[in-house]
Amino acid sequence: MQEQQEAVFRLAFLFLGDAGDAEDIAQEVFFRAFRYIDSFDSSRSLRPWLMGITANLARNRRRSIGRYVYHIARMTRLTPPEVIDPEQETTRRTDAKMLWQAVRRLSADDQEIIYLRYFMEYSVEEVAETLNIAAGTVKSRLSRALERLRGVAREEFPMLRRTADE
Repeated sequence: MQEQQEAVFRLAFLFLGDAGDAEDIAQEVFFRAFRYIDSFDSSRSLRPWLMGITANLARNRRRSIGRYVYHIARMTRLTPPEVIDPEQETTRRTDAKMLWQAVRRLSADDQEIIYLRYFMEYSVEEVAETLNIAAGTVKSRLSRALERLRGVAREEFPMLRRTADE
């Protein structure tokens, strides 16, 4: 549980955008995992199973309360560099905020595949196992989601596109 707690929380937070809701989901994930441990195939990795439970519970929570992800502020809590250039840091935060807003314009399915692959940094195989779909399906969904994200960036966030080109 201790090894997977942060990953479960992070994924729930990405889906829900609220730390309190993510903590509730993380607690429920471990409760359900303990309850259904007999159904777990021990020849497989535990992490994708837990991430699948997390994704399902977070989707259900999001549907039941009728809201979508609001922010990723806690995801940007990386160790700051020794010397911070205030102008560069402001630009980085602005770009991150615009990218987050662009991703939020996508459908829930597109958001999920992007979150798992890029925000959670899962391999294609881990995403496939988490969502219980084929790796080829992950690749095609991811390709379509990224194309839609590029369209959103082009139409609604032209500064984001300019920054990426530089």
